[in-house]
Amino acid sequence: MTDSLMLLPCREFQNMRLVRIPRDFEAHEAFRYATGLIAQAEEEDPGCGWEEISELLESRGFEPVDFVLGPELGVEKVS
Repeated sequence: MTDSLMLLPCREFQNMRLVRIPRDFEAHEAFRYATGLIAQAEEEDPGCGWEEISELLESRGFEPVDFVLGPELGVEKVS
């Protein structure tokens, strides 16, 4: 079975993060669960940053993954 990954987008490209989804989550469950964890972190500390969010995600089995941001695609639709 291959790993499932989730991109956590951000308006500032350099702040996007990639995480590995725990194996016992389906994609839609992982999305909802991560949304809840991020909201919890931001509610507890409105000025929180990636470190606090990352710790919370990791404590629930999400694993940050290093990646390189590639060049922007110059097409309207990628098939």
